[in-house]
Amino acid sequence: MTIFAPNLLQGQTAIVTGGGTGIGRGIALEFARLGANVVICSRKLEHLTATAADIRACGGESLALQADIRDVDAVSRTVRTVLDRFGRVDVLVNNAGGQFASASARISTNGWNAVINTNLNGTWYMTREVATQWMIPHGGGKIINIVACLWRGMPGLAHTGAARAGVVNLTKSLSIEWAPHNIRVNCIAPGNILTDGWEQAYGEARAEDIRVQIPLQRFGAPEDIAYAAVFLASPAGDYITGATLAVDGGQQHWGNIDYTPEES
Repeated sequence: MTIFAPNLLQGQTAIVTGGGTGIGRGIALEFARLGANVVICSRKLEHLTATAADIRACGGESLALQADIRDVDAVSRTVRTVLDRFGRVDVLVNNAGGQFASASARISTNGWNAVINTNLNGTWYMTREVATQWMIPHGGGKIINIVACLWRGMPGLAHTGAARAGVVNLTKSLSIEWAPHNIRVNCIAPGNILTDGWEQAYGEARAEDIRVQIPLQRFGAPEDIAYAAVFLASPAGDYITGATLAVDGGQQHWGNIDYTPEES
């Protein structure tokens, strides 16, 4: 089921990194329902199989690619593969990311670098390759970066907060620099979205404590983020660039939720 007009994205090709699970899966399926060719990428191919099948089941063209966005050469090959298959890239959704909860003083150098390399560097590598291989030479496109609600800091997730803040500023810079090429670059900042990953990180025991701190008094669903991504990818988003759209039930306006792990 979709709330948008059928075929809204007909003929477009979209890449969704981390598109096999959670928020990425929700975005990929919604794009497919609206007629787009959808390429989903992940470090682990098994994360993509079910979603690729579901895309085909709703009539969409799908391509599942194993790709490590931290590897510059792998990213370049991935974009070339997409262009060889579909001949264009209209929308890039930089959704792939990874983090782990930790008190800041306990984050190791390797742990810090792993999160920065995935969430910031990987986003940049995908963005650069799509822009230089297709969008700049061919007159434009849409880039949507999935970040986080980080406006008041992210205690317990300092590495993620630093990386995502970098992506937000990168988005602002590119929106100006690439505006002459008709490339629109925006962010979506999800709040607490119920996915398998969220439940594994926080669990049922903390769910109610977190829910009551959300002004709309409910968790988000992957579809909430997918609808925002469709809005930005569609003609309705043509005059929006450099923006960060918070899809968080109003949480950014009502203090922080404490994710800080207890010291052991």
